[in-house]
Amino acid sequence: MLFPYTYVPHKMENMQAFIDFIFYEVWCKAPVGLVFHPDLFDANTELKELMVNFGFSTQAAERGKSFYKDVKAIYNLFAPLSSQEVDQFKKWYQGNNDIEKVCANEPVIQLLRYKDAITSHPALGKQLALFFRGLYDSSLLNLSAIKEKIGTIKDHNKKFFEANKAGKCPFCGISDLKGVHHTRREAYDHYLPKYRYPFNSINFRNLAPACNECNSTYKLSKDPVHNSIGRRKAFNPFSTSSYTIQLQVNLQHADIDNLKEKDIELKFGPAVLSEEIDTWKDVYGIEERYKAKLFGENDGKAWLEQVFIECQGYNKKPKEILAMRVKQAQAQPYADCNFLRSPFLQACQNLGLFSGTGQP
Repeated sequence: MLFPYTYVPHKMENMQAFIDFIFYEVWCKAPVGLVFHPDLFDANTELKELMVNFGFSTQAAERGKSFYKDVKAIYNLFAPLSSQEVDQFKKWYQGNNDIEKVCANEPVIQLLRYKDAITSHPALGKQLALFFRGLYDSSLLNLSAIKEKIGTIKDHNKKFFEANKAGKCPFCGISDLKGVHHTRREAYDHYLPKYRYPFNSINFRNLAPACNECNSTYKLSKDPVHNSIGRRKAFNPFSTSSYTIQLQVNLQHADIDNLKEKDIELKFGPAVLSEEIDTWKDVYGIEERYKAKLFGENDGKAWLEQVFIECQGYNKKPKEILAMRVKQAQAQPYADCNFLRSPFLQACQNLGLFSGTGQP
């Protein structure tokens, strides 16, 4: 990830607060033996209003009714659990929602995936999947009874991009993102995929806008914190620690018209972030996408040609133009893909493409 988002608090967080209450104060107390009833929600007035509405009003929307039925079904499946099993679910719930520590791969964090839940608790695991996979869905979130308590995604999106003004997708740096000046919006990606992990599908620490290429073409349901080998580090989309991704381009030959993927070497840094960078490259197809731009007609070749045009037009030497490109990349790294263009032109310079001697 080239840069993290700034997290924006919003009324939408109320939905996660409702789920927290349902989990800790209702489901985890099911083994006490009380019959499921709206009185179980007495300590949370707003949530109780929803449950009474969805469970007993003849005017309740079907999606609201199914929400009530799912909460009740999970309550009944929690009821026979032992205290040790309930404690384990609490650790999983906390782990799945602590995105910062999950991304850092802290060993004390315990994660639960649906496939593991279904193996150990088949009926409960399947019911959790049915419930949590449907939480972040317009059919539920657009119900008037819900909206008046948590607001809307549209408003969240507006406030989010008022604070996050880069205009580029931080997962690739290539694609523009629709912001406050658009009537449409980008999809929010479930960073820990909602089809793999329960408990965090409405947690906005796990919801990050991404461009269509990153979200729907490359990442899909890839797991950024777990691969075939096991747990791994990943960038936290809302990290509060600043960092700068370093990129060096090496070209195997100077025949730009015939560059192939194998002829381009990309080196990323800093070394202290090597694990996170490896995950990022894997999940978002970064090397493939960056290399494709470098040997594309409208990118790498065009960047190279532009140097020659500017040398002629401004009567400057290539090294002067390249120095200007470096300054642009430092000041505005994501405008016109400067973060990628600058190291590419440096690689061209190293091959002598601007002088034939190796130096301009």
